[in-house]
Amino acid sequence: MRIIARSTLRSFWEARRDSEGALKAWFQEAKQAKWTNPNEIKAVYHNASILKNNRVVFNIAGNRYRLVVRINYKIGIAWIRFAGTHEEYDKINAEEV
Repeated sequence: MRIIARSTLRSFWEARRDSEGALKAWFQEAKQAKWTNPNEIKAVYHNASILKNNRVVFNIAGNRYRLVVRINYKIGIAWIRFAGTHEEYDKINAEEV
């Protein structure tokens, strides 16, 4: 997958150092992935939530954080739409970010 934008992840882990390793690991795994549908994500990330509008919510760093990604399976691009705590996540509409 082509991941847009790593800078969003970097900004987040610079503010919350305990997320750095987990976000870097997710980035490397996602970059190597060739997901063609949500089932392929669920096969690897059992706790990922598949939402409407091609959004996927990943639990990061032992479920301390949430990562919302919009995926275009046909062209192989994943856009980082949100990274935050559970409290911050509860304030957004993950299907629209």
